[in-house]
Amino acid sequence: MKRVLVLTALVAQLLTMSAAKSKVTIDRIEPTDWYVGMKNPQVQLMVYGKGIRDIQRVETDYPGVHVDSLVRLDSPNYLFVYLNIKDAKPGTMKLTFVSSDSKVKAVSVAYELKVREMSGDKRYGFTNADVLYMLMPDRFAQGVGHNPQVKGMRAYKEDRSKPSLRHGGDLNGIREHLDYFCELGVTALWLTPVLENDSPDSDNDFSTYHGYATTNYYRVDPRFGTNDDYRRLVDEAHDRGLKVVMDMIFNHSGFEHPWTSDMPSKDWLNVPEWLTEAQGTSASSYLQTSYKLTPVLDPYASKVDLKETVEGWFVPTMPDLNQHNPHLMRYLIQNSKWWIETIGIDGIRMDTYPYAYADAMSAWMKELSEEYPHFNTVGETWVTEPAYTAAWQANSRLAAGIANSYLPTVMDFSFFDKLNQAKNEETDAWWNGLNRLYNSFVYDYLYPNPSSVMAFIENHDTDRFLGNGKDSLMLKQALALLLTVNRIPQLYYGTEILMNGTKEVTDGNVRKDFPGGFPGDSHNAFTREGRSRAEQSMFQWLSRLLHWRQNNPVITRGRQTQFIPFEGVYVIARQYEGKTALTVLNGTSKPATMQVKRYGEVIGSTTRARDVLTGRYYDLSGDLTLKPRQSLVLEY
Repeated sequence: MKRVLVLTALVAQLLTMSAAKSKVTIDRIEPTDWYVGMKNPQVQLMVYGKGIRDIQRVETDYPGVHVDSLVRLDSPNYLFVYLNIKDAKPGTMKLTFVSSDSKVKAVSVAYELKVREMSGDKRYGFTNADVLYMLMPDRFAQGVGHNPQVKGMRAYKEDRSKPSLRHGGDLNGIREHLDYFCELGVTALWLTPVLENDSPDSDNDFSTYHGYATTNYYRVDPRFGTNDDYRRLVDEAHDRGLKVVMDMIFNHSGFEHPWTSDMPSKDWLNVPEWLTEAQGTSASSYLQTSYKLTPVLDPYASKVDLKETVEGWFVPTMPDLNQHNPHLMRYLIQNSKWWIETIGIDGIRMDTYPYAYADAMSAWMKELSEEYPHFNTVGETWVTEPAYTAAWQANSRLAAGIANSYLPTVMDFSFFDKLNQAKNEETDAWWNGLNRLYNSFVYDYLYPNPSSVMAFIENHDTDRFLGNGKDSLMLKQALALLLTVNRIPQLYYGTEILMNGTKEVTDGNVRKDFPGGFPGDSHNAFTREGRSRAEQSMFQWLSRLLHWRQNNPVITRGRQTQFIPFEGVYVIARQYEGKTALTVLNGTSKPATMQVKRYGEVIGSTTRARDVLTGRYYDLSGDLTLKPRQSLVLEY
């Protein structure tokens, strides 16, 4: 009898369950919220949930909001809802998802429309009046209360003895050292990517500590902190007059992004066969990028070369995104706007810029510049010829093969390349040494806006300028040039305290921890007392130059005149409203003479000038004798 009663109860339960309506499941909506008052009134909602594609309609009665369209792609678990919010006011609206199957119960979700803090034309980006300080959050400093093992993340560990594992730096660590940047004299911080990189550590101790393998485009990596921590960092930076530049990647995502295991459409990724046919295990269908960017602009480029550049994957763990999918590109465009509005960033650095489709990136930059006309974005364009770099700057007449990029700022890899060759050479009468820099600047006529070109001497992808040595004389020459020429200068963290290293073993050796940024550090380079004599000397020298440069119209607005290196001496003048800054470099390892009369057109009748770097005054009524590799920045 007991068995009969149990069976009867089970049958009744099953009948009740079958009679009840099943329910639509919505796991996430991106963007997580949006803002009213944008010039483009349309917003795309990427809705994810099991079977959500088959929803018949989406309803809302929120005033000023209309459902423009529903887009159903290949995956049954995505639905793209396009809303028009042109006449909407801030508030929380209800969206109801209704199925065509009467047995499926409709589900409603709340979605917030926020008020903007300011209109887009009130947001100003970085300019050539700024000096950017690039740092890696994992390697800079660890904040109070850091959690070394965040629950819910794929397997990882923090081990500072392993150069390619996570070391435990975070956003609060950076925030706690904001006064250091002010003391140094930089005006903007460029953080390598802070978004979630939820990839597991590899068996050979590699991780995605660098941040370039995004797995969630709307969430700060929990190991760095929260979205609120990011906002607090930016707010407190702004309070100190510091700008913050966000590193973004449109070319690829991380392998553990949900798009990899459940692509919204078959063409969401470039060359997706590796995933759909071989589950990421067969080399036969995998296409590796050549890392050669020239085919994008080469008028004679073969199809195979171009395909390898823009469609090949950066590495097997970073799926290549297909920006020609309009729904993916709309997602990425909105994402960049969301971070500007939500966090208040002052600029974007776009990684691997020419690896993505040029026309899609042009559309992104056009819309961004229309919404934020005074904002700034710099694209990584890693080719060492000025003609290539210049073609990517907005309004270039060189890029016959691509549309106007609308990209305000490009990175000067020619400056980086030539300077790193010159540091190992003697400046002769023709090509070697500082002649390389002269011969790079002569092509500035190719740039629509030379003052919006970002120059640097090193970064996270290169050897440190010092290599494995400590040649501060050549470093000072490089920095004196970098900070006085017609460019937006970018520094790399730790240069001010002579941090060195090379990539020959691993990238981690040029991304070492900043001394004093982590609990237990015996060496604290954040303070004058903690620095060695050599570190303090370099810090003080650079800080003096940086503070002099701040708000100095001679450098930010001044006309540039350069002189062909003569008897080993390279001279560049900046002049504005009767004032002059003269950068003088002895490009040889021997004493040299600066023949003052040769530079009469920029010196005029001036007989006395002060060296910004030392405070010493120099007599310009006669020739100057320069010590080996000496640098002067004279003002008069």
